[in-house]
Amino acid sequence: MTAHSHPFYDMRRHGFARVATSTPKTRTADVGYNVEGIIAEARRAQDAGVDLVVYPELCISSYSLDDLHLQSALLDAAEKGVGEVVAASNELAPALLVGAPLRHNGRVYNCALVIAGGRLLGVIPKSFLPNYREYYEKRWFAHGRNIQGQTIRANGAQVPFGTDLIFAAENLPGFKLFVEICEDYWSPTPPSTMGTLAGATLVANLSASNITIGKSDERHLLARAHSARSVCAYVYSASGHGESTTDLAWDGQGMIYELGDLLAESERFSMDAELCIADVDCERVLAERHRMQTFNDAAEAAGRPEETFRTISFALGHGEGDRGLVRPIRRFPFVPNRQHKLDEDCYEAFNIQVDGLMRRLEATHAKCMVIGVSGGLDSTHALIVAAKCCDRLGLPRTAIRGYTMPGFGTSDHTKSNAWKLMEALGITADEIDIRPAAQRMLEDMEHPFADGEPAYDVTFENVQAGLRTDYLFRLAGQHSGFVIGTGDLSELALGWCTYGVGDQMSHYAVNSGVPKTLIQYLIRWAVGTEQFDPATDKVLLSILDTEISPELVPADAEGQMQSTESIIGPYELNDFFLHHTIRWGQRPSKIAFLAWHAWKDADAGLWPASFPEDEKTAYALPTIAHWLESFLRRFFAFSQFKRSAIPNGPKVSAGGALSPRGDWRAPSDAVADVWLEDLKQSLPDLG
Repeated sequence: MTAHSHPFYDMRRHGFARVATSTPKTRTADVGYNVEGIIAEARRAQDAGVDLVVYPELCISSYSLDDLHLQSALLDAAEKGVGEVVAASNELAPALLVGAPLRHNGRVYNCALVIAGGRLLGVIPKSFLPNYREYYEKRWFAHGRNIQGQTIRANGAQVPFGTDLIFAAENLPGFKLFVEICEDYWSPTPPSTMGTLAGATLVANLSASNITIGKSDERHLLARAHSARSVCAYVYSASGHGESTTDLAWDGQGMIYELGDLLAESERFSMDAELCIADVDCERVLAERHRMQTFNDAAEAAGRPEETFRTISFALGHGEGDRGLVRPIRRFPFVPNRQHKLDEDCYEAFNIQVDGLMRRLEATHAKCMVIGVSGGLDSTHALIVAAKCCDRLGLPRTAIRGYTMPGFGTSDHTKSNAWKLMEALGITADEIDIRPAAQRMLEDMEHPFADGEPAYDVTFENVQAGLRTDYLFRLAGQHSGFVIGTGDLSELALGWCTYGVGDQMSHYAVNSGVPKTLIQYLIRWAVGTEQFDPATDKVLLSILDTEISPELVPADAEGQMQSTESIIGPYELNDFFLHHTIRWGQRPSKIAFLAWHAWKDADAGLWPASFPEDEKTAYALPTIAHWLESFLRRFFAFSQFKRSAIPNGPKVSAGGALSPRGDWRAPSDAVADVWLEDLKQSLPDLG
């Protein structure tokens, strides 16, 4: 078995289905031409590994026919065209959603047809017919709002007909499709609301919406909102070039949303046939529904529609294998890729922290805030949040009492930056050398270091971390203040903090909801938006360029300082693992699959705005697997007891927080075996 033939590389094993919108070549009322265009696009989709293709509304006949919809010759041709598409699908892997006018009981219906593997699986009538401004559909079509449990004769057989149909893939658990048509989407009560409450995870919309100024934004708004509110993926496909321009124009917009996230969109106003492709995550949709009890309550309140809807089973055509992954994956899920979103998110994150600290300062009537300033990222960020808190409350910054507390591993560089930052911000600053007290404690403990041995174990480190916290708490008591915690979300996840009398404890943990990868951007944002003066900005930039280190162990013979990331792994990977673990509850095998696709090629995909070129890196699967295993051990089996007793601090990111009073509740004595076994069993042999 070659590496990429292993099941790990098969996206379907991880809950993904590849969907596409298609804008085929169209000619008004030319059914034969339109059918050829539909089949040609289906073949292109097959070559691209697509599972489901969504075409525009009435694509077999074309939409802009007006009274030609009532011509028997046209209707006959459309029904014949349906048969040709069904026959062609026997040789095609993708399921096809096409639109056609069909007759039933003396009425004409605007229909969507689901076709797969040489079978017409079902027909869905349009529920809401627009009859205002440029629309006149009630002149030609009957609405299908109340059609449930019926059949229609099409392609020579009776097939399910109604708005109560869900199409479920036998070979992809979680893939359940509901279909609606154009105006249904603009209705205050879209049919897909009931469809998703009945269990559909994916909604497809066949549309012939004409284009006017601003309408593209409206379509995006509706798709984004509906996919978020109905907790689903939404695939929208609109008619394009080739429809009649007698009075209207068409842009061929296709877009794919999932839980409010835009995965892909087509080129608009193209004269060429267009495929817009993305892999939707059915498991992610279901995982969100597991967490969101409001969704279940809504299904109950709606009368449990899953009990009345009909489910039609079929098999997705593509077999197992590596088809890659066509989907944007954020390397830094806590950090936006786009500059304007980065600015917005940093503004909100920073002010969430400032506002939380302001309220705590008001509530405690404290006379000052006490903080340890190391010259590292976390204490730097906590300090500038505290400075802004003073500014907002009209307090002098001298209300902040900052202490640098050099230990056995403190470098001149970080100590110098700590002093420069405190002086630039104008806070009350002081220094307490903890080495004499640490030496005395190690002597009392009969630790080997006290006898001159280079014994830099956990006890050696914790003595220093504990003394710093002890000093800060006593200083807070002496000056009627409270201690501001500096530890961040990433450290809490990994247990990279000293419990109790250590950096795990404070009076208010202002950084506890912010991961390490976002803290760096918050500091850059503070500089870029001139939150402080140039002298402060200069120090902040110097701190950003410093390697992350706890500085608890003296430098080695070559002058190399202790490196955090060499011990616990790159924070950029750990934050990726953390997001997918606490936000979506994904199994480790899937996290590894996503991380591999996100990080395997530094030249592919998006990086956050202004990310330094020389820091763009790639990780091979063995490296990802190694650090993911480390993360799982630390997160599930080692560090929960530290999180169960953390102080108050504000949630900042929708990605989650780890407070036992908020996002994350877990036993402190759990084991990691289930997660480690899933990772072990899923991976190929990595040599």
